[in-house]
Amino acid sequence: MSSVPNQNMKASLNEREGFQVWWRLLRPHTLTAAFVPVFVGTMLAAMEQPIKLGLFAAMLLASILIQAATNMFNEYYDYVRGLDNENSVGIGGTIVRDGISPRVVRSLAIGFFVMAGLLGVYICIASSWWIAVIGLVSMLFGYLYTGGPYPIAYTPFGELTAGFFMGTIIVGISYYIQRLTISWEVILVSIPVAIFVGAILLANNIRDRVGDADNGRRTLAILFGHKGSIRFLTVLFLIAYGLTIALIIFSILPYWSFITLFSVAKGYQAIQGFKGKSQPLEMMPAMVATAKTNTMYGILLGISLLLEISIPLG
Repeated sequence: MSSVPNQNMKASLNEREGFQVWWRLLRPHTLTAAFVPVFVGTMLAAMEQPIKLGLFAAMLLASILIQAATNMFNEYYDYVRGLDNENSVGIGGTIVRDGISPRVVRSLAIGFFVMAGLLGVYICIASSWWIAVIGLVSMLFGYLYTGGPYPIAYTPFGELTAGFFMGTIIVGISYYIQRLTISWEVILVSIPVAIFVGAILLANNIRDRVGDADNGRRTLAILFGHKGSIRFLTVLFLIAYGLTIALIIFSILPYWSFITLFSVAKGYQAIQGFKGKSQPLEMMPAMVATAKTNTMYGILLGISLLLEISIPLG
């Protein structure tokens, strides 16, 4: 493998050596998809009773570990299947560009799953052992997302799976371990969060559409085409914000939650960033903007719940 393409790609992506190699392996721009659902679910519980900080911290760390492990399995299996190369955009690149052993990447992913499992034991002891069942299923799907004979990421169901497990399920668990109960209101609030998580995967697939099609994937972005995928991403954003407004109108969310609309500008930037672009590197800013939309929406939603606790209105 020539070092010249490696150096050129690293320069174009502004990649650095040393610790940055391992940091990129985690794909940090995706980790907010693990933080946001835990934050929102916990803040929903905090509106009804004081939260248990130990459970919040354990759930947050376990969620981040599972997300990071899923990213590592993604990198490992895409390399094994020959889908990633030194010129691939949007990957950690630790295997194909930095020379990290695939076995090391796989071992780290397994290790992160084990650590998440140990945190899960603590969470179960402090709440309910039913959480263990849900947690194991979530980790299984995290592995199957790119592992196994029929990876979910290669099908049209990647966004739905990611949104459901990293959005609705985590919001629900984060609420449940604090209150030991669940409600339809919590599930409804989780839906916009799930949509934004799924949107991150859709943005990723829009960027990689051509290469994925060449490698036999059948993602939504491939089925819809470039322009159709942008329209679908727009519809997802509209549904998420529309549902948020409806939840406020029907008093399921507080009026403070209107502050989530400050994230609309970032979502608009993401949509515009994909238009007229054809090269993966050109679409990187749009994908980052999509992830930031999720981050801004989720943090603002959580803050709005905190504001309702400390400064109740009417």
